[in-house]
Amino acid sequence: MKGLPTLICIPDISGFTEFMSETDFDLSSKVIPTLLNNIIYSNEIGLKVSEIEGDAVLFYKSGEMPSLVNLIKQCVYFYTEFYKQMDVLREKYRDSKDATVIPEILGLKIILHYGAEVALTKVGTRIKLFGEDLIVAHRLLKNDIEIDEYLLLSQGLTDYYKRNNLNEDFEWARLKESSTIYDHVGEIKYSYIDLKPLVESDKY
Repeated sequence: MKGLPTLICIPDISGFTEFMSETDFDLSSKVIPTLLNNIIYSNEIGLKVSEIEGDAVLFYKSGEMPSLVNLIKQCVYFYTEFYKQMDVLREKYRDSKDATVIPEILGLKIILHYGAEVALTKVGTRIKLFGEDLIVAHRLLKNDIEIDEYLLLSQGLTDYYKRNNLNEDFEWARLKESSTIYDHVGEIKYSYIDLKPLVESDKY
């Protein structure tokens, strides 16, 4: 099975386990699917859905890549639309005693990775992704970042954009650099930026 250079994007709902265990099941069973659908419908740059993973959406894109500026704008849009939807849900289910904690417990982190060797195969109506780079993307969901809501760019992704001059006027200084050592994979370097100020400053 031949691999293809592929962009992997994983918006992941933080606080998912706490929300599911501490809130009314009837409420959580409505809120989480609505938020996942909101993420999918907020996709404006032609990312394709491979899987919905309980608390995350696995997007991918092969072939021509968007500029880094447009990719970052898409991720910011995922985030701000997610928060708008949480406000809608809090108001919609305000009669539930747990509705007020929707935006208090839940949040969003987004992982971006670019891999040179990702295999794509059709299973049913979905395209399944395979390969070490998919493993890397999922490992990056568990990292040493001390904040809960952020946009993470793997070194594989940033190197690709620099190498192909697709970074345009992106302000690299805004990113903080870090790395995490994983079993069987080794050290993975990445950059990240805090997304929380986008909602704390009422920009959304």
